[in-house]
Amino acid sequence: MTTTATEFMPGNLVRARGREWVVQSDTRLADGASALRLRPLGGSDDDVITLLPELEEFSPVEPATFEKPNPAQAGNHTAALLLRDALRLKLRAGAGPFRSFGNIAVEPRAYQLVPLLMALRLPTVRLLIGDDVGIGKTIEASLIVRELMDRGEIQRVAVLCPPHLVEQWQGELQQRFNLPAVALTAASASRLERQLPHGVGLFDHHPVIVVSLDYIKSERHREHFLSIAPECIVVDEAHTCSASGAGKQLRFELLQRLAANADRHLLLLTATPHSGDEVAFFNLLSLLNPTFAELQHRTSTADPLREQLALHFVQRRRKDIVEWQTATQDGHGFPRRMKAEVTYRLSGAWGSFFDDVQAYCRELAENVERSGDAGGARLIWYATLALLRCVASSPAAAAKALNTRLEGHLGLGEDGDDAEEDAALADLQDGTAEDLSSLDLEPAAQLQAETGAQRLQALIATAERLSGAAGDPKLAALVAHIADLLKEGYAPVVFCRYVATANYVAAELRKHFPKAMVDAVTGELVPEERRERVDRMGEADKETGRVLVATDCLSEGINLQHLFTAVVHYDLAWNPTRHEQREGRVDRYGQRATEVRCTMLYGQDNPVDGFVLKVILRKGDAIQKELGVLVPMPEDRPRINQALVKAALMRRSTTNSSQQAFDFGEPEQLLAPLQTRWQDALDKARSNRTVFAQRAIRPAEVLPEWQKQQEALGSQADVQRFLVSACARLNAPLEAHRGQHRLHPQHLPEPLRLRLADEGLVPEGSNKPLLLDTAELHRSHPLVSVLAEYLIETSLQGESTLAARSAATVTASVDRVTTVVLLRLRHQLAYQRKQLSFQMLAEECVALAIRGRQNPEWLTGPEAARLLESTPAGNLPREAAEREVTKALEALQAETPRLNELANQRAAELLQDHERVRKATERRGGGQHHVQPCLPVDVVGVYVLLPDSV
Repeated sequence: MTTTATEFMPGNLVRARGREWVVQSDTRLADGASALRLRPLGGSDDDVITLLPELEEFSPVEPATFEKPNPAQAGNHTAALLLRDALRLKLRAGAGPFRSFGNIAVEPRAYQLVPLLMALRLPTVRLLIGDDVGIGKTIEASLIVRELMDRGEIQRVAVLCPPHLVEQWQGELQQRFNLPAVALTAASASRLERQLPHGVGLFDHHPVIVVSLDYIKSERHREHFLSIAPECIVVDEAHTCSASGAGKQLRFELLQRLAANADRHLLLLTATPHSGDEVAFFNLLSLLNPTFAELQHRTSTADPLREQLALHFVQRRRKDIVEWQTATQDGHGFPRRMKAEVTYRLSGAWGSFFDDVQAYCRELAENVERSGDAGGARLIWYATLALLRCVASSPAAAAKALNTRLEGHLGLGEDGDDAEEDAALADLQDGTAEDLSSLDLEPAAQLQAETGAQRLQALIATAERLSGAAGDPKLAALVAHIADLLKEGYAPVVFCRYVATANYVAAELRKHFPKAMVDAVTGELVPEERRERVDRMGEADKETGRVLVATDCLSEGINLQHLFTAVVHYDLAWNPTRHEQREGRVDRYGQRATEVRCTMLYGQDNPVDGFVLKVILRKGDAIQKELGVLVPMPEDRPRINQALVKAALMRRSTTNSSQQAFDFGEPEQLLAPLQTRWQDALDKARSNRTVFAQRAIRPAEVLPEWQKQQEALGSQADVQRFLVSACARLNAPLEAHRGQHRLHPQHLPEPLRLRLADEGLVPEGSNKPLLLDTAELHRSHPLVSVLAEYLIETSLQGESTLAARSAATVTASVDRVTTVVLLRLRHQLAYQRKQLSFQMLAEECVALAIRGRQNPEWLTGPEAARLLESTPAGNLPREAAEREVTKALEALQAETPRLNELANQRAAELLQDHERVRKATERRGGGQHHVQPCLPVDVVGVYVLLPDSV
C-alpha cells in the first residue's frame, strides 16, 4: 500500500529507505504534486532530502516510533550531560518564540530584539532603524530577514548599500546568519547573468543578493532591478538616498518606486536619520508611509500619526543601551571610550622644511594675486591645502605630492566643471564620499610655475632626504605612544590620511617593534586583499602584540573590534564624522575589551592642526557629548577651504609651542555662518530626538523572550562547555595556545576527521592543529555542528556511549533516588498572516526530573535541568547501573499519559509565546496560531541519580 505526502505533518516521525526521519514540511512541486522534506533523525539540515511517497514502492514511507534507551549501554554522568548539550545545540527549528535563532551564528543582545519584535507586529515590515554607530544595525536587520525567511514569509531579499559595504554585508549574512549571499556590482553582474540556468531569474537562483548602489545608478540597471526586485529590501546608509543632489535624488526615486508596492517589506538603516537635514529626514519617513511626511508641519506630541510612526521607527544612542544592560544583567556592554591627545613640535630639519613649504606657497599666492587671475587664486588655495596637509602627514606623502603635477584647471576657471571642483574639495576636506579607497591617494600639489621651479626641486629633494629619517618628530611621538599601548596590552589601529604615509609608518614601526606583527592596509589593495590582511592579524602572538596601520579605506566596511582595542589618529581628519567612523570600527558591538583607547596625534605648532582641532573637531566632540550622537558638519566647501588656507599660511611661533600662540580670528570669522548652521542642525536634531523617540518597547517586554531563547537553544557558555567536554571525550583535548586553543584533529575518530575535512576545517590527511577562539565560536559554527551531529548519531545508533542515553550516578545533589529524563518534543506550528497559511516544525529539548519511586514528585524547568549538571561522587558498577536504568524505564512506561500531558502543556506555552511576540490582531493583518504536539514524545535519555550515603 502506498502513502502520500498529505498523510504526514511536520514533526511526524517516519521510516523510509531503511532509516528514521523527521518530517520537516510538505512541499508543492511545479506540477502540483506534493512531496515530503525529511531530515534524518540524528542528522542535520544538510542531510535533508525531498521525496515523493507514491514512488517509494519497495520501501513505503510509514510511521515510526523512537526507540527507548538501552540499559545495557549505560555510560557515565559526563556523557549524559554531553548528549543533552549536543541535542540542544543542534536544534535548528527551536521551540522558542523566534524561528531563526537556531540558524544564526551570533548571540544577539536583548536590545537588538526590539526591531525584530516591532517587525513581527507589522503586517508588512516597514522600519527605520536609526541606532547609533556600532550598536548593531546590521545584526538587527539581518535578524528580521532571517526570521521572515525561516517563517516562510519571504523567500528573496536584496540589500542595497554603498559599494564599500558590499563585502561586509555579504560576509555578515553568510558567516553570522547562514544566508548564502552573492554580490551584484558592476564587476560581477555579467558573470552572475552568464551563470544563470536557462529561463531562471536572478533572484530565483540567488535568493539573497547584496546590491551596490553604484551598480543601479544608470537608468538601464535601475529599471531592470525594479522589474525583478524581491519582496524584501534592506537599505543601508539610507540617508545617502534621501538628501538633495542629483545622484541621491535618483536613489530616492528608486526607493519610492520600490516602496510603492504595499506588500514589499522595507528596512531602512542609518546612524543619522535626522541630523538637522529636515528634507532628508521626512523623505525617509515618507518611504515607510507617505502620510508620515505630513509630520513635518504637525507639532503636537499627542498626534495619532506620530503614535503610528512609533510602530515603524526605532532609534537608540549608546547611553540608551545602558538601561537594557542593567535590566538584562548583560555583561557584554560597550567598552569605555578613553580619549587622549599626544602632541609633538615641528622641530629640527622637519620644522625648517615645513616653514620652507609655507614660504613657497605664500610666494605663489602673492604672484597669482598680483596677476589678478581669480581662477588661478582658487587653484593656489587647493594646492596650498593639499601640499601642507601632505607635509603635516609625513615626509613620504610630501614627496609624493610635490612630485605629482596639478594638471588643468580642476573646474576652477570660468569654463570649468563645478562638479569636478566640488569632488576635488570633498576629497581634500574628508567629505562624505562613498568610495573611501579613493580618498587615501595623495593629491597633486606641483604647480606649473616657471618662477618657482628651482625652489620646487629643492623642496622635493629635502622631502626625499627626510623620508624615513629618525628625526621625524611626529613619528617619534607615535613610536613612544605605541610602545606604551603595547606594554599595557592594547592592540592599536593607526589611521593615516594617505597611502604613502601608511606605508612609511608601517615600515618604521616594523623597525622599532620587530617582535610585533605590523601590517598596512590601504586603498592600493582590492577589498578582498584588505580583508585577508586584517584576518591575518589574528595570527599575531598576543604577548608580542599586533599593530595595524590603515588609511580611511578601513574606516567603513571592515569591522575591527575582534582584533583591536585602540585607535590612533596619526593624521587628524578634517571632518568629525570621519573620526567617529574610525573609532567606530573598534568601539562597537562585539568588542570584548572593557576599555578602548582613542588618541589624537597633532603638532603643537602646526597651524593647520590647530585650526582643525579648535574649530571643527572640538565642536563636533562637544555636540556628540551633549546629544549622544554626532551631528555631521554642514557642507560649505568654498568657505571651509578659504578659512583653512588663511589658517594654513599663518606663521608658527618659534618661541611659544602652544596652539594658543595662534590667533585664528580671521579664519574663525569666515566660518561663523557655518558654525551657526551647525548649531541650528544640533537644535533640530535635539528636538527631533525628543519628539520621535521610540519608547514603545521596554526591557521588561523583551527580557522574557531573550531568556526563553537562551534556555531553549543554549548560551555561549554552553557552547564552550560542550566543546571542551566533547574534544576531551573524543581523545583530542583542547590545548591552550596564546590566549586561544588548539585542536589536534589527528587524534579524532576517522569518520569525524572526514566530516571536518568536508567542511573545510581540516585539510584531509593534514595533522596541522586547528586554532580556535572558543569565545567566538557559536552554536552554528561548523565545528560545533559536526561534533554534535557525530555524538548524537553514534549515541542514537548504539555505536558509542561517548554521549550516553542512560547512566546511573551517585551524587550529593539529591537526597533520594531521582530519575532525570531527557525528552525531545516536536510540535506542529501553524498560523495565518495576510490570508496566507504557514506550517512549521518546532523542536525542543526538555529535562524532566522524577524524585522518588514511591509517590514520585515531578520537576520540570530549570530545576530539573540543573540536576543534569550535578557533580558525581561516583559511578555504579555496570551491572548495578543497568539494573537501576531498567527500573527507571519500567516506571516511566506507566507514565506515558503524564508525558503526553507535559507535551500538551509545552505546546500551550509555545502558543502563548508566539502570540505574545506577535501580538496579532485583525487590524494589523494577524491571524490565529495553532500548536499541536507530536505524540508520543521522544525519550532520548534516562539518568538515575542516587544519593551519596557517605
